[in-house]
Amino acid sequence: MKTHSTLFLAWQDPNSRSWFPIGKLTFDETNYQFTYTQGVLEAQQKCGFEPLPSFPRLGEVYTSTYLFSVFANRLMPKNRPDYSSFIHWLNLTQNESDPVAMLARSGGRRETDTLTVFLIPEPDSEGRYRLHFFLHGLRYLPQCAIERINCLEPGEKLWLAHEFQNHYDSKALTLNTEDHHIVGYCPRYLNSEIFEVLLRNPSLVEVRVEQVNLPPTPLQFRLLCNITAQDSNEFCPFSSYEYQPLSSSWV
Repeated sequence: MKTHSTLFLAWQDPNSRSWFPIGKLTFDETNYQFTYTQGVLEAQQKCGFEPLPSFPRLGEVYTSTYLFSVFANRLMPKNRPDYSSFIHWLNLTQNESDPVAMLARSGGRRETDTLTVFLIPEPDSEGRYRLHFFLHGLRYLPQCAIERINCLEPGEKLWLAHEFQNHYDSKALTLNTEDHHIVGYCPRYLNSEIFEVLLRNPSLVEVRVEQVNLPPTPLQFRLLCNITAQDSNEFCPFSSYEYQPLSSSWV
């Protein structure tokens, strides 16, 4: 039986800095499929999003036996001398380092890019959803915060806090240590989903340090965390209208 891996593609408007889920990629161990989601229409209407060159028609389902270039170009080539270090930063084993796993863990992030990818989590036997992500915004933190990050231990608990007065994102969530150091931001494209659970019961969301990658690791890969969310059967992350396929022929 084939297993399916699913990633969402999110786009950030460089002016408003708002994030929109614009596409969905699946892999069934044989074929890759990509389609735009309903969120791309909002990105077009509000921020003038233009279709990606690799996927010029919004209503089409694209299929390939090879990973599409817009995703493949976000993977570090295996012949790079720092490839093994990169796999270590992601806290993956060589056996786990398939393209989808690498994209899901790294986010396919580039320093000056407007695209990122993230995995659709599946619930475990106890109904818990878990996601890994690198904390954002470290370059804006004071040096004392970076020094605190470098001292974090795997498994250490972090606390979410809402920045009500953030001018760029009214749902901005910071991650904080027990001794009250801000050590980064939750990725914006996750905020709405996390808020949904937090508003019902904050005790059902937990964030812990997965791994700290010490200097000279770039700041964007410095602090890897995992978040666990548990809720009632009504909670299904990334299932709202903006995440639904735009094409009626999507399977």
